[in-house]
Amino acid sequence: MINLDTIILAAGKGARMKSDLPKVLHCIGGKPLISHVLLAAQALEQQSGFHIVVGHGAQRLKQSLEQQAGINFVEQTQQLGTGHAVQQALPHLKNDSIALILYGDVPLIQPQTLKQLIDKVDHNTLALLTVNLQNPTGYGRIIRNAQGRVKSIVEQKDASTEELKIQEINTGIMAVNTSQLQRWLPQLSNDNTQAEYYLTDIIAMAVAEGVNIITHQPSEQWEVMGINNRQQQAQLERIYQYNCAQMLMEAGVSLLDPQRFDCRGQLRCGADVLIDINCIFEGENTIGNNVVIGSNCVIKNATIGDNTLIHANSIIENSTVKSGCTIGPFARLRPGSQLADGAKVGNFVETKKASIGKGSKINHLSYVGDAVLGENVNIGAGTITCNYDGVNKFQTSIGNDVFVGSNTALVAPVTIEDGATLGAGSTINKNVKQDTLALARSPQKTIPGWQKPTKKN
Repeated sequence: MINLDTIILAAGKGARMKSDLPKVLHCIGGKPLISHVLLAAQALEQQSGFHIVVGHGAQRLKQSLEQQAGINFVEQTQQLGTGHAVQQALPHLKNDSIALILYGDVPLIQPQTLKQLIDKVDHNTLALLTVNLQNPTGYGRIIRNAQGRVKSIVEQKDASTEELKIQEINTGIMAVNTSQLQRWLPQLSNDNTQAEYYLTDIIAMAVAEGVNIITHQPSEQWEVMGINNRQQQAQLERIYQYNCAQMLMEAGVSLLDPQRFDCRGQLRCGADVLIDINCIFEGENTIGNNVVIGSNCVIKNATIGDNTLIHANSIIENSTVKSGCTIGPFARLRPGSQLADGAKVGNFVETKKASIGKGSKINHLSYVGDAVLGENVNIGAGTITCNYDGVNKFQTSIGNDVFVGSNTALVAPVTIEDGATLGAGSTINKNVKQDTLALARSPQKTIPGWQKPTKKN
């Protein structure tokens, strides 16, 4: 097995993003650009080291990746070009390794493409990833000799009129023997219009030494598209989302419009799942079999059981929903909500840190927080659990087969035992015994002959 050192260049500011955030920390699909690149590289089996060259916003970049093990951060204090950036990583590479050079702002590169590139490298071969573009403006051109072999790369600003007509461009991604980099990088010159040390200049050095330059192209152009501005970020976001949608549909998920779908994390779906338009999935989500999700829903870090129906405009976050449940429309399950089999949370209902028992229903216009509900509980419209005194949270406990009338306030801590009934409009601040009726209302007064007020002139 070969040793592989991956170098990811991530020192640039990204001025065209018009942001204080380092460019590689901007997101595609809910993950920073550089995280996508890392995931692609980590999928390769031969890894011996990951080296990220940082510069602008180095501390923020390190903090964002501090949970990632095995990363060596190399600082480029002056941004003097790609060749200079790789020079900073050179002392950290193994002498007998292959160096894979990637870019933190090229997020959609695929592991299979990288593997095919690496497989072309031997002791006397450098592998270069290229692509043909209809409009190659701005990119370095691949210069070939009469036999079609690569002899150099010329940057856009240094190219002649004839060279600018070439459509094969350099992506910057390459795989090369570290021992060769150790010879070539110290020889780089900044004698060019940008006064930078171009990594691409090692191609001419390789040719001069008789090293073979083998090119490889990705299966899709979007794999090598970089992000320099918000427009490009939006373009790659839609490509990423469309690819996610295609994979889900290939796995049997029905998306009513794959162009109006966003996955910003991991989404695992069972059989016969239907997802309507404009739904957003964030974090880690698992959807069971025969689940229907209406339009405009946001689901984050949730587990949804089989045969559940989620109506339109519902939000579910850090919650667990068992099988056969009904949610929404316009329902919000806040973190810590747990619905047992057959539970229902209806329209304009909000739950938070609430356990809803089997077959229990909160049909509409209610708030249930810091509460445990047993089985077959009916919560009437306008019911709230008063769980917060301004400083501390308290729990409401409701047993099985409890009926709570509309417009009831449950002042926690309070316990409602099995089979109890709470009359509509009650404020309950004392425990209610099993199979009793609790009422807490002011008596109704009727005043005969009441004269309605009239408007004064």
